[in-house]
Amino acid sequence: MKKVLGIGNALVDLMTQIDNDNVLNDLDLPKGSMQLVDRNVSEKVINKTKHLKRSIASGGSAANTIHGLARLGVETGFIGKIGKNEMGTYFREDMIKSGISPLLLESDSDSGVAVALVSPDGERTFATFLGAAIELSADDLNEDMFKGYDILHIEGYLLQNYALIETACNFARNQGLLISLDLASFNVVESHRDFLAYIAKEFADIIFANEEEAKAMTGRQPEDALQHIAEWCDIAIVKIGKEGSLIKTNGETTKVEAIQTVVTDTTGAGDLYASGFLFGVLNDYSMEECGRIGTLLAKMLSNKWAQKSLMKFGTKLQMNYKLITL
Repeated sequence: MKKVLGIGNALVDLMTQIDNDNVLNDLDLPKGSMQLVDRNVSEKVINKTKHLKRSIASGGSAANTIHGLARLGVETGFIGKIGKNEMGTYFREDMIKSGISPLLLESDSDSGVAVALVSPDGERTFATFLGAAIELSADDLNEDMFKGYDILHIEGYLLQNYALIETACNFARNQGLLISLDLASFNVVESHRDFLAYIAKEFADIIFANEEEAKAMTGRQPEDALQHIAEWCDIAIVKIGKEGSLIKTNGETTKVEAIQTVVTDTTGAGDLYASGFLFGVLNDYSMEECGRIGTLLAKMLSNKWAQKSLMKFGTKLQMNYKLITL
């Protein structure tokens, strides 16, 4: 059975439903962005929103994608760094509970926490305290971690550590893994464009971006951005929200229509799109099928009823594409 390894920031997500966007202005958090904050700011955000409805889950972009793949019955592993505190323990136990092999390093620092502020229109804004997660370094990695896997999925949020990403890519290449890269948030892309382009050109086989990230990377609108990104890798994907997604490989472009749904929360929807797409790649499906499975999973996460359905069935889904009605 084919296996997928993820590497990323090991974060505990505190998903908070906000009544309106005024709180974002009060906290100086641009709507739809991911802002790195220190412990003091993180505590300020948590305290200011403590009266609102909140849920907890292990997260981080790559971890979300790995969770999705695990629920589809794929063998998975995850590399990250956690603290020895309660949040770190929660992250490890949630990985094990989900059937994910936890290749986790430990730190004396507190585990990372991402406060996701979800607006009434479903858009999410992150205030992220990386904590122990940012301490993951190239020295923590060894090539044995990558043995036996078929795909390495990397989140762009690791871009604060160039040596870490390049070392992971080299180990993956040495072991014959395909490398999948998610570009992360548009503001992260803007800050690390040159290095990201280097990694994309030298190592990436599959690149995921939404339209804002693609524009930040290339300065172009979705279709032109797709053509540009496709020059760097074998499979380029640009997600265009309610318009669906664009995929290019082997000189051919495929458009996958979105599935209409009532959006209640977009947190992690792009990560679950990657789960479904990679599931299709592992099973040698066409690009259209890969995109449609990704779209289905993103839809399930962005709709409350479907979220409950996905959680209820968990690993029992064992997603056989032939059994899915899209």
